[in-house]
Amino acid sequence: MTATPRATGTTTAVRLDRLRARFDELGVDGLLVTTPSNRRWISGFTGSAGVALVTREGTRFATDSRYWEQVGQQCPESTLVKVAGANTFTAPAILEGLGGTRIGFEPAHLSYADYEVWTSAVAAMPEHSRPALVPAPRAIEDLRMVKDAEELDALTRAVLLGDAAFNHAAERIEPGMTEKQVAWLIQEYALTHGAEDLSFSSIIAGGPHGSLPHWRASDAPLEAETGVVIDMGVIVDGYCSDLTRTVWLGDTPSDEFKRIYDIVLTAQETAEERIEAGMLGKVGHEIAAEVIRIAGHGEHFGHGLGHGVGLDIHEDPRLAPSGEIPLADGHVVTVEPGIYVPGWGGVRIEDQCVMEGGRLRPISTAPKFRP
Repeated sequence: MTATPRATGTTTAVRLDRLRARFDELGVDGLLVTTPSNRRWISGFTGSAGVALVTREGTRFATDSRYWEQVGQQCPESTLVKVAGANTFTAPAILEGLGGTRIGFEPAHLSYADYEVWTSAVAAMPEHSRPALVPAPRAIEDLRMVKDAEELDALTRAVLLGDAAFNHAAERIEPGMTEKQVAWLIQEYALTHGAEDLSFSSIIAGGPHGSLPHWRASDAPLEAETGVVIDMGVIVDGYCSDLTRTVWLGDTPSDEFKRIYDIVLTAQETAEERIEAGMLGKVGHEIAAEVIRIAGHGEHFGHGLGHGVGLDIHEDPRLAPSGEIPLADGHVVTVEPGIYVPGWGGVRIEDQCVMEGGRLRPISTAPKFRP
């Protein structure tokens, strides 16, 4: 088995510089990084436990003995702070020697219990040695939205492997198979062709189950002459793919399936063609929502049009009614309209796209049914 690649030293240095450039705006002299995906992005560390501290002068990484050697390999630019025990979600020793500074923390990730541990430890320090802990919301999340070249490479490889896993399953799916059997076809192919894991448990929703957007694969057998929603993704080098296709299990799709599928496909293609850089995510969402609403199915499309994808399967920016972030080159987002009719089923079609030259370029290559 080969080691999981990490960001190169040059990439890590650039990310650290970008973060430090935000310190004055955030009102901090350093940042405690406890969110796993943020920690990996800023340090290259792929383990499951540890705390990174980025200051104006350098970086520190606190973890227990399970990961000391790994930190040396993956984070050579960081000073290792050795912690006893396995609970390294809190490691106040990393703050030693920072008296009089303002150290930011990630309020969206740090639990109240862990916050109390940190603040109690700081309060116990001699007064001249105490840093001030202050919230620094979105310190790294805002930076992560624009993917660098290494991220785009990993994301593209994840998407293409996910497409291949879908194609493998789509060529073999047949009536009588259970939803779980189809999910296993995807998982087995992905894991034996280079995926670290799945991005999420595959959604295999046959017939009426298709009206439930986040249905999970069950033991229910797939029936002939019905639609099947397949939503799946894989992880490659830490980065996620996300793909949805809806297939017809039979010879000739029903007129109703073709009608609804055509509406969803039109909504998706219209959004992919018209979304552009500078547009708010909520405006992008409305492009597809309007197509579906005019076709008489507005009440059957209840989720956002899409979301960012990276180290996390759901990131900013969001293509949703709440999406207030302007889209920009380097953003990687899904475009996934759907129609869900209770008692009948559903259709969802999803591409993963990157914003380039002010326009969306689909990365996904898996075929779509054309009514």
